[in-house]
Amino acid sequence: MLATGSSTPDQVAVGSVLSGCAHMGSLGLLVGRSVHGFIAKNGWELNVELGTVLVDMFAKCRFMKNACRIFALMPEKNVMAWTALICGSAQHGFSKEALSLFDMMQNAGVRPNECTITGILSACVHTGLVEKVRIYFKMIEECGLEPGIQHYGCMVDLLGKAGLLEEAYQIIRTMRAAPNIVVWGSFLSACREHKQFDMAEKVIGQVLTTVKPENDGGVYTIISDLYVLGEKWDEAERLRKLMAKENLRKGSRGTSFQKPVTESSPFYLSLGY
Repeated sequence: MLATGSSTPDQVAVGSVLSGCAHMGSLGLLVGRSVHGFIAKNGWELNVELGTVLVDMFAKCRFMKNACRIFALMPEKNVMAWTALICGSAQHGFSKEALSLFDMMQNAGVRPNECTITGILSACVHTGLVEKVRIYFKMIEECGLEPGIQHYGCMVDLLGKAGLLEEAYQIIRTMRAAPNIVVWGSFLSACREHKQFDMAEKVIGQVLTTVKPENDGGVYTIISDLYVLGEKWDEAERLRKLMAKENLRKGSRGTSFQKPVTESSPFYLSLGY
């Protein structure tokens, strides 16, 4: 609990505490709610800095209604506040709400940043909105931003799940940054799902030279399965022996998004937009 009286912390200290709470799970939520109560008790105005960290904390702790209530009370909202709510919505499965929030943000004249685009692309991945994700991806450069590995990763993930493997492959080929293990895993998983060994074979050699088995056994498992799919029995056996030697855990790399909470939806209707 935060003390009152002469030892009352300032808003900078409170903001730092709330930022830490966002990454502490249930314990962080307990502390964060206590800090929120302290803020209300002391009658502090929800300025853009304090309001944003509160929105971010509640959103990351999966209390989206609380995040929306705080957001609605903020007299001023910058791109960070909007992004915290959009990304929290996308992360916890409220994809349609994230898309609606993004429209509201644009109507309010607020320009997105790299994190905002990541959140909205993630929402598209959840809902399989291929045309939308193409539009939002183009928006990155239209807003004067540089596409990052997380943006490419969302594109490859969605296109792969939609069976558009050639388009996903072209995205990988034109990436300005080297593909990471998440990008490779998404693409290869899609190849396995759609039984497209020929497409997977275009990248397997590069993946095996860049992803070491000790870094991710899941990708090696996917490649082994793909070798079986392509009737490359010797290569499949070689990888399985390597995995056994390295004592790798089986399993495939999947999406990092969490399942939606059981909170009723839509939760954003109280925002007043």
